[in-house]
Parts: sequence; structure tokens; C-alpha cells
Amino acid sequence: MSQTLDDIVNEWLDKADGDFRTAKRELIADEEPNYDAVCFHSQQCIEKLLKALLVKCRQPNLKTHDLAILADKVEANYPGLALDRLHLNLLTSYATQYRYPGYTADVDDASDAYDMCCNIQSILLPMFYKE
Repeated sequence: MSQTLDDIVNEWLDKADGDFRTAKRELIADEEPNYDAVCFHSQQCIEKLLKALLVKCRQPNLKTHDLAILADKVEANYPGLALDRLHLNLLTSYATQYRYPGYTADVDDASDAYDMCCNIQSILLPMFYKE
């Protein structure tokens, strides 16, 4: 069975939602919260939303984790959309920074990452319901 364009977009959206829920769950965990995971999954949520928009616009899938590069491609298809590059760049750094030894996220880092994710998500999600 072949997937339709809508099926692929919805799969990206489901995966983005899974990352969002994981980030939220870890941020509010009472026992042993994983703040590194909050940062990573916040970035992953936005990456997957941007890639879903590219699929929706029938653009080629970019094999990058750089949110600013993805945003440039998305914004080219949505005049008037202007995502905060500072937030995108910070989230991009979280894709790797906290996954390896040398850096550990604290509650403030995690809260900032999650807040940036929520802000960008609130801009991107309505775009899936516009014609």
C-alpha cells in the first residue's frame, strides 16, 4: 500500500508530537528528570514540523538537522512567515550539545528549550490546517 502525501505529512506530525510529549514529560518529571532529553526532543519536534511542511509543499526532504536551513526552505513557500533565528539556532545546538559528554542541561536550559519549542510549534501547527 503506497502512502499519500497526507499520510506522510501526518506521520511527520505524529513523530513531532511524540517528541513534544517526551520533552514535556521529562521537564515535569518528579523523579530523575532528563533535562538533556528535554533539549534534544524540543529540537526534534521543531525539525519534524518543518520537514512536514516541506513535504506538504512537495519540497525534497533535506537531510539536515539545522533548523535555520529548514526554516529558510519553509519560509520560501510561506510568504510572511518569519521564524526567530536565535531560537532556531539555539535549538539546533541542542540536537547534539547535550547528547554527548562535556555538557549537561539544567532545569533552566530545559525550560528555555521547551518554551522555544512551544512558541515555534504554536506558529507552525496552524499552517497544516490552512489551505
